[in-house]
Amino acid sequence: MATKKTAKKKPASPKKKKTKTEVPEEVMATVFIMGKAHKVPADATIMGAIEYAGYQLKRGAGCREGFCGACATVYRLPGDYKIYTGLACTTLVEDGMWLSQLPTFPGQKAIYDIDKIEPSVETIQILYPEVFRCVACNTCTKACPQDLEVMDYIQAAMRGDIEMVMDLSFDCICCGLCAIRCPSEIVQYNVGLLAKRLYGKYLSPKSKELEKRIREMKRNKYDKEYQELLKTKKKDLKKIYYERDLE
Repeated sequence: MATKKTAKKKPASPKKKKTKTEVPEEVMATVFIMGKAHKVPADATIMGAIEYAGYQLKRGAGCREGFCGACATVYRLPGDYKIYTGLACTTLVEDGMWLSQLPTFPGQKAIYDIDKIEPSVETIQILYPEVFRCVACNTCTKACPQDLEVMDYIQAAMRGDIEMVMDLSFDCICCGLCAIRCPSEIVQYNVGLLAKRLYGKYLSPKSKELEKRIREMKRNKYDKEYQELLKTKKKDLKKIYYERDLE
């Protein structure tokens, strides 16, 4: 009687254990985080290296794009006496780097009523008298991750040139790196913030269109439209947003 031939089953090969993808040793760098050495990818940012090493960033992370100033970092490099500064989200690691984050920096901030002060040098003298101790060493400018001319706007503040202070400090992200290097203990970013507020309140050209829109808002012209938007689903809001007219 003929029988159906069956193929012999091959013995099952032992399953390979899944292993974590390893980064080749030659593209790793040693950095010291919280005083402890860690091997991290050589092309990582400081923030990426900190997270790769197993630390969870609950503070000092912010936007991760170099705009918020929350991840101020100081570091040293082997064989170099200098102390360097940067933002952890945009500064790449270097082998032997010894780093520390400064998520906040204590800085004196004047309290004032913007309606009761004037855009003048006297206001700077009263609110931030330490500005006039500036020795023009330029360490604040060298520390700025935004490449702002920090010393120049402090010198402008000493002259009472509010518009120039506003202009030169416009892109400041208030990270505090300038203040930690200042031998005169000036909190430069707060001086810039004061100047921007003074300029906006007293010196900037008035916009007729803005004033018109404010009057319309006070008359509740847009309340109905606003309430409708509050009831709109998220996907429909996205559609409205991306289909809006752009000038």
